[in-house]
Amino acid sequence: MNLWLIMIIAGAITYGLRLSFILLVGDREIPGDIKTGLYFVPPAVLTAIILPEVLYSGDELQLNFGNFRLIASIIAVLVAWKTKSPILTVAIGMIVLWVLLAFFV
Repeated sequence: MNLWLIMIIAGAITYGLRLSFILLVGDREIPGDIKTGLYFVPPAVLTAIILPEVLYSGDELQLNFGNFRLIASIIAVLVAWKTKSPILTVAIGMIVLWVLLAFFV
């Protein structure tokens, strides 16, 4: 019961914070510079989350052909660049990773 209470309180706080910004500045126009900066927030956050998982194994930086996550990620980036399809990018990246792990591990 304690865990559920914490989750409900955390959800209410998160909802309240987001709602407060919508209510306070929701009717105002966002300046162009800020709007341009906000455009780059999702890629920056995703890069910060994904890159350490791809490049590091334990505490070591792995920039070699033995790092199958790096190879699969490079291929996924190429697929994303060519097709612009997020679903195809994830699917091809995962398939490449699974094939590499199946044949070389």
